Amino acid sequence: MRRKTFLHTVFTISWLSAGMLAQAQAQAQTPAASGNWPTKPVRIVVPFPPGGAPDTLARVLADKWGQLLGQTFTVDNKPGAGGNIGADFVAKSPGDGNTLLIATVGTHAINPALYSALPYHHIKDFTPVSFLASTPNLLVVNNAVPAKNVQELIALAKKTPLNYGSSGSGTSIHLSGELFNTLAGVKMQHIPYRGRAQAVPDLLGGRISLIFDNMPSALPLVRSGDVRALGVTSSTRSSAAPDIPTLAESGLPGFEATSWFALMAPAGLPRDVQARINAETARVLGLPDVREKMALLGLDLAPASPQALASLIQSETVKWASVVKESGAKLD
Repeated sequence: MRRKTFLHTVFTISWLSAGMLAQAQAQAQTPAASGNWPTKPVRIVVPFPPGGAPDTLARVLADKWGQLLGQTFTVDNKPGAGGNIGADFVAKSPGDGNTLLIATVGTHAINPALYSALPYHHIKDFTPVSFLASTPNLLVVNNAVPAKNVQELIALAKKTPLNYGSSGSGTSIHLSGELFNTLAGVKMQHIPYRGRAQAVPDLLGGRISLIFDNMPSALPLVRSGDVRALGVTSSTRSSAAPDIPTLAESGLPGFEATSWFALMAPAGLPRDVQARINAETARVLGLPDVREKMALLGLDLAPASPQALASLIQSETVKWASVVKESGAKLD
């Protein structure tokens, strides 16, 4: 199968159906499950720098849990190696519910196939707790880039060397750019950073031409006029920015790329604690003010059962292994 087909297949998250969303909403309204949690301060590890979608989700959970549960919750950013450093830290922590991870499609689906050796096993070393949210990426360019739409960008890329940044190799932001290269027939150069917080200053300064950033991070920059949005990577327009066309409708049919985020704990988490954290996660993500705030940022909240999350990780792992094998991509 051609690489184009693999890339398109892997970016589709069809399991987030209307039925699952309805189930998630019902779950968010149920009382918290029994389980002795939290008994002490809880650390939520984000494997990327502050400012991105994983960090936003962690801080919402920490803030609301602190109010609802009367315990201290802290957010600990541990960036590096495409999220592997933070994920490894949690994998090696006690499975008592006091250390949690904001996992991503990178740490728990892409990296196991992309890196030749991971310091953790993305399934055996973790306990799935809950899916959190998904979001499209937004193609944004430096204001000096003359292209005003996707077709003009493609034409420009075919005659002028362009580069695009990402929050790290193997992230959905990186592979959105690779998918663009494949479908548009161009060869923009990928410039990986240790996080989007490092990439954005270079975008604003013109040292990189564009980025496919997660919508919650990119949309404020678009609204402030600091960058210009050319397209959204989802199959349909986002309700958070309905005026921005999809890349598919802009001349790249079949283009669809979505990032996802989930809550994980170290292996060995007791089942009653797992159920308690899952229920408390659904309770927070079901709060009207949280749902409204996240919708404005372009995050689609969908808390789900640990079993649903485990199934997603298994299926996504298989998909990404096929992509990496076909493309020959590997990172040390």
